[in-house]
Amino acid sequence: MYYKSLFPEMPKVPESNVHHLFFNRPDQREWPDYNLFVNVATGQRLSFREFVDRVRDGATAMGADVTQGGLSLRPENGEVVGILSENCSDYIALIHSLLAITVPFALFSSYSTSYELKHAKSLAQATRVFTSLALLPLASTLGLPADRIYLLDGEKKGYTSYDQLVSSVRKNDIPRLPVRHATKDTLAYLVYSSGTSGLPKAVMISHGNITFATLGMIIQAMETAKIQAPPVWDTPDGLQVSFNVLPVYHSIGLCITSFFNFLKPSTIVILPKWNIDAFFECVPKYHITTVSLVPSLVHQLVHHSRFKTANLSSIKGISCGAAHLPPQLADQLHARFPALNRVVEGYGLSEFTMAVAMKPVHGMLNGHAKNKPGSVGILVPGVEARIVSPDGSLAGPNEAGEIHVRGPTTALGYKGNDKATRETFVDGWVRTGDQLRIDEDGVLFFVDRIKDTLKISGMHVSPVEIEKTLLAHPDKLIIDVSVAGVSGGRTWDERIPRAWVVLSHAGASLGEKEVVAQLDAWVQERLSRYKWLRGGIGIVESIPKSPTGKVLKRVLVEQFDREAKAKL
Repeated sequence: MYYKSLFPEMPKVPESNVHHLFFNRPDQREWPDYNLFVNVATGQRLSFREFVDRVRDGATAMGADVTQGGLSLRPENGEVVGILSENCSDYIALIHSLLAITVPFALFSSYSTSYELKHAKSLAQATRVFTSLALLPLASTLGLPADRIYLLDGEKKGYTSYDQLVSSVRKNDIPRLPVRHATKDTLAYLVYSSGTSGLPKAVMISHGNITFATLGMIIQAMETAKIQAPPVWDTPDGLQVSFNVLPVYHSIGLCITSFFNFLKPSTIVILPKWNIDAFFECVPKYHITTVSLVPSLVHQLVHHSRFKTANLSSIKGISCGAAHLPPQLADQLHARFPALNRVVEGYGLSEFTMAVAMKPVHGMLNGHAKNKPGSVGILVPGVEARIVSPDGSLAGPNEAGEIHVRGPTTALGYKGNDKATRETFVDGWVRTGDQLRIDEDGVLFFVDRIKDTLKISGMHVSPVEIEKTLLAHPDKLIIDVSVAGVSGGRTWDERIPRAWVVLSHAGASLGEKEVVAQLDAWVQERLSRYKWLRGGIGIVESIPKSPTGKVLKRVLVEQFDREAKAKL
């Protein structure tokens, strides 16, 4: 059975640079100037008009000829700009400067190790990188010359900053470059995902993808307005004040901080890096009205000693994404904020730009949209879906299977990985690797993950990547390994990585205890914290495999679960 979004059809729009959708709309001419960004770390405030000027002068600095003092960046020259930074307003300004001149950018994780960063740079084929001062030592490991590494905050001798580039345009009165034309398939940026399996991949998102993801949000807002009066914000400027703690390099953090916030006047309070005490202090200080979280952060909040006593009275809206929010965590949020009608949840993936489904306001779409407990919502505008059973047939209502989706937000594919692109993007459909069911009302319910990839703190974790890292230990301590998710995460459905290894002769000579210590240290040196083996390392005689050689991870996990229960 095929399912189609209950929302009205997407409008037909001319192909153009997404910059025009965000900054050249007729309604924006009537907007008063307002505080767009506030940086918690520096106290810096940036108004909407100041930001737009900064974006356009930044675009000129990027694209103008070197003879004029610019960087002469051109997409036809193969330029790809890597961004490795903590959250800051110039991160977002840089993004829009590059969109305006159609030079693609790659969003590098600010939690990367040097090993991971080099892999990400290799996938993107990044020719330059912008970084924050704190991450400059890491960026310097990429092998790029200093004149191709730029700063997004602070100053350091020998390096040019985005701020200096903008200032140079203004000082030298360089004529502003026009916004370059883009089609729906013009590459906009690269974001990293492990897909359904394997090592991280660079997902190619286009100008058209961003346009239609944004139009989908507009349609949802218009339908909501039909049954709900617009909110009145009790803040100094009378505006919605959103607190963004999610990293901009992540699809959700990117969309809510860099795209959707330009649909109406609102203020974004930026926290460069997550700090739970800063969260509690910032809510009353900045009159925070709206917060976007991921399940792991929700877990931290509801179990923190300050959660029940801190002044959180200004918060009127909470959204949660990147991974499934267990119902008990949602209930704990509701208990603390009884005035909330709902915690805004959804389901999405980077290969689909962002959202596939979102929980609606109950009663919208003439009562056809249902907000059911435990669900991830209904299909967002422009999306079609099908549920495929293990035998390849289409599942019926309430029957679980792999969800395939299609629509105008389908990514262009994986950069430089034709095999993975062919496996995931099939005949216009995105094979998600996630198991869901859709009921008779078109409401989606998350069931499980079919794919090997784990979701930890909202981030994709590839068991294959961890396995290859373990096998690459220079002392060759193991001859075989399998990594899978086991219980022990922050939420009931979060599985943390555990490795089962078969010792080599060198490993056996060293001893099990020392091998485990060395492998653990090796993983922590090479991979980001959320990929560490929190589930431990087990020594086994052999890795169980099927007659065809497929690793039977289920056998290892079930044995681990039995032993864990026995200890209790």
